[in-house]
Amino acid sequence: MLLNWYHGLALAELFTSSSALLRFSCSQLVTERLDPLVNPGVVGSPHLHQIIGGNTFNATMDPKTLSIPDAATCTTCTFAEDFSNYWTAVLFFRARNGTYHRVPQKGNVYFEESNGGMTIYYIPGYRNSKVTAFKPGFRMITGDPTIRTREEASKYRQLTYTCLQDPMTRTGETLDMPKKPCPAGIMANLRFPTCWDGVNLDSADHSSHVSYPVGGTFENGAPCPSTHPVPIPQLFYEIVWDTTRFNNLAEWPTDGSQPFVWSYGDAYGFGNHGDYVFGWKGNALQKAMDTNCNGDRCNGLTYQAIKTGNACTKKPTVNEDLSSWLPELPGGMPVTDSKGNVIM
Repeated sequence: MLLNWYHGLALAELFTSSSALLRFSCSQLVTERLDPLVNPGVVGSPHLHQIIGGNTFNATMDPKTLSIPDAATCTTCTFAEDFSNYWTAVLFFRARNGTYHRVPQKGNVYFEESNGGMTIYYIPGYRNSKVTAFKPGFRMITGDPTIRTREEASKYRQLTYTCLQDPMTRTGETLDMPKKPCPAGIMANLRFPTCWDGVNLDSADHSSHVSYPVGGTFENGAPCPSTHPVPIPQLFYEIVWDTTRFNNLAEWPTDGSQPFVWSYGDAYGFGNHGDYVFGWKGNALQKAMDTNCNGDRCNGLTYQAIKTGNACTKKPTVNEDLSSWLPELPGGMPVTDSKGNVIM
């Protein structure tokens, strides 16, 4: 099934050369303004997030006092051992009258029954190389919500968008938001760094303890830098935003620009970013990375049905309207350009 999934040469090589690929579904846990990494303890973070994974997610998530696998009672993911939390910003459509409507998510290919959420990948090293799985307390961020230019966004290299011509489209990735209506929605793709300093489970900016490979990418076998010598799994998010109900060009801006805006005030898409807090039970992830896994089935891991994950939800801590047409983005977040000027 997986080898029929991607059609490009590089991605086909990914599946044939990788020995323990995990690809699985995680349904929506909650959508709200909490961010325990950037704004720990704050109830009502500056912008809205959509979160998947274990139900221990909260405003603080202090690794000194919280053992995620022990505290969680359910997970939205199809591997029952995975109580990690994964989150990104939320996409909105801006109408000509200046109001905003949240764009819904939908299940990816083979996971259509999921309640939104994301598709998660953990990909080990290529050509029989080994990776070190994340440790308890590990967390990281990739991308930067303040970025508004292509030049700034290019340093991440692997945070992109796919304009889905059909659900199977996996070509034509761009660094910015698609400029035309996408027949099957917009997929946001987030690939995290794959090199670790081997010491720190986190850092002040939640990204300095990890790094992308030197002079290339994970899938082309580029080496890790000497400062971050330990290869870690390629963590990869795919989020399918169902923009199809907003594809009528008569409702798009009269100047020809695209109408989708991230909840952190980015109308370009260059600030694409994602957050991760590790929460696998015991050494389940390391075993999976050392085993010949096949997508959402892996010896030694417990599979739970998507409908079971759909049933794992949390009530939002921040009480606000997220389903109507809104006069502004949640939290009053302004839409800004590269100089910080408000443009919407």
